[in-house]
Order: sequence, then structure tokens, then C-alpha cells
Amino acid sequence: QVQLVESGGRLVQAGEPLSLACAASGRTIAKFHTAWFRQAPGKERKFVALLRKLGTTYYEDSVKGRFAISRDNAKNMVYLRMNNLNPEDTAGYYCAATTSFRADSYAAFADAQGYDYWGQGTQVTVSS
Repeated sequence: QVQLVESGGRLVQAGEPLSLACAASGRTIAKFHTAWFRQAPGKERKFVALLRKLGTTYYEDSVKGRFAISRDNAKNMVYLRMNNLNPEDTAGYYCAATTSFRADSYAAFADAQGYDYWGQGTQVTVSS
């Protein structure tokens, strides 16, 4: 098992950058595919970004070019760098991990049900 703890969420102004961190413990995070999801009030949890074990990245269309997912194996950490934030990015952000997917497809990568481990989330609020 792996335990995940997110941090870094806060209130920011539109256009500002923000970085989120996900601290992993229990197992080496490099052995997992790791992702970020977000959930706005009253809405379902949605895929944001994925970093596969071998380094390939995937992003949801609305964050492409603005967000970047990365990993520090030595620190057992996963990060989400977010640039040019807008109010539509306001949500709870969750770190997730899995050792394998049901299929090698974006649909599988973006399916929250495909992840076995979750953090408790960190809130990002973007004011206009």
C-alpha cells in the first residue's frame, strides 16, 4: 500500500501560479502511475493529469499548456504545477495512484475508479 498526502492548496488570484505537492509513504512512488484529479462542489471528480511509471504524461484538455505534473523519486513526491489559473480551476485537488490500468487508453487513465490509492485532497480557490 501507499499513503498519499496533498498540500499546497490555497486562495489565489486569477492568472497566478500555484504548485501542489503529494507526499507518498509506505512504498516507492516510482512503482505507481500517479495522477491528479479535481472535484468542484456538487460535481463529479474529474481527471487533470497523469504521470505514468515510465514518465509519459497525459493532461485533460482544459489544462494542457498550463499545468505540469512531475515526480521526485528521491523525495517520494509528486507535484502539480499550475500556471495561469482561472476561477474554473477552483476545486479540491486529489492525488491518486495505481500500479496498473484496466486498459492502455486515455479513457482508462481518466477513470477515477481505476485508481486504488487516494489522498485526502487540498483546496484550490481562484478568485477573479
